[in-house]
Amino acid sequence: MFNLANYLIYAVVLTFTPGPNTILSMSNGTRFGFKKSLPFIFGVLFGFSAVMLISAVFSKALYSLIPQIKPVMLIVGAAYMLWLAWKIWKSDTQLNQANDQNASFLSGLILQFVNVKVYILGITSMSTYILPFTSDPWKIAGLSSLLVLSAFLANLSWLAFGSVFRKLFRNYGKLINGIMALLLVYTAVSLFMN
Repeated sequence: MFNLANYLIYAVVLTFTPGPNTILSMSNGTRFGFKKSLPFIFGVLFGFSAVMLISAVFSKALYSLIPQIKPVMLIVGAAYMLWLAWKIWKSDTQLNQANDQNASFLSGLILQFVNVKVYILGITSMSTYILPFTSDPWKIAGLSSLLVLSAFLANLSWLAFGSVFRKLFRNYGKLINGIMALLLVYTAVSLFMN
């Protein structure tokens, strides 16, 4: 029998904990402010939704292929996270005042397709919580939507946090960028710890 409470706890814990999406949401909120970072958040939302759809459609096939594709996914995802950590570390700590600068929709979208945490989240939620209990496409879509909603709210929360504290971050920007970069490095390294 499907346990909605366990599924929701799983969704909230995994989507609100630090990862590439949440860390970059906060970083963008700090650098660009809330409004100028919304395109990134909507890119994350669109890309995350697409990955959840892909996970739902191909979960059983991927699950049997995991031993073959997992190392490639881990290496690509970790390399991208390390590149993001480098970009955050080297980024300018001054607040961006230019009107034409914002966090782009495309960067949020592309992040989802190389973010190993999103694939693992999608495959695990489908193979552990959803597909064993239902094959009804509407139920699968509804339960997947709860996961997408949780991720959207998590990224908005981290974005708001970065926006609210942006003046504080300006004064301690290099230290905060270093911490965020180290969190991404830790996330990348932790992919290989099992």
